[in-house]
Amino acid sequence: MRNIAPIGTIAKPDPLTRPDRTLSLTRGVMRLFVDLGLSPIAEFRLPIKRRADIAALDRRGKLVMAEIKSCRADFETDQKWPEYLDYCDEFYFAVDQEFPVDLLPSQEGLIIADDFGATVIRPPAQRQLAPARRKAITLRFARQAARRALAAPEMP
Repeated sequence: MRNIAPIGTIAKPDPLTRPDRTLSLTRGVMRLFVDLGLSPIAEFRLPIKRRADIAALDRRGKLVMAEIKSCRADFETDQKWPEYLDYCDEFYFAVDQEFPVDLLPSQEGLIIADDFGATVIRPPAQRQLAPARRKAITLRFARQAARRALAAPEMP
């Protein structure tokens, strides 16, 4: 005899795991940043031995960062984000629709994202990097992006 579920009890797909949710949010934010005219890279290594989830540059050299928060526990246990503020002109938190956004600091930008895209819900505070730091961070960004491009397969 086959084991058949009764009508109306079809199993729902498992919710996304935390790493899957993070990847989904990252894809959505990267797409948004490209749409906004930014050039993003994921896992940008800062000189303070930290990695920003996403960093992006615009044509004028403005540096934007986004911190992906996949769930409440992710936000509550990872409080490194204030260290990133000295290395960007704009800072966003990126979360999904179910995230309790009241937990997030209101002075920072807010992006709601999913696998297909994202929307800026709240603009970020505007910061101004010092010229020497801007140059150092821009060069770091360029070097990391170039190394990744070298590791990528050649374009036809």
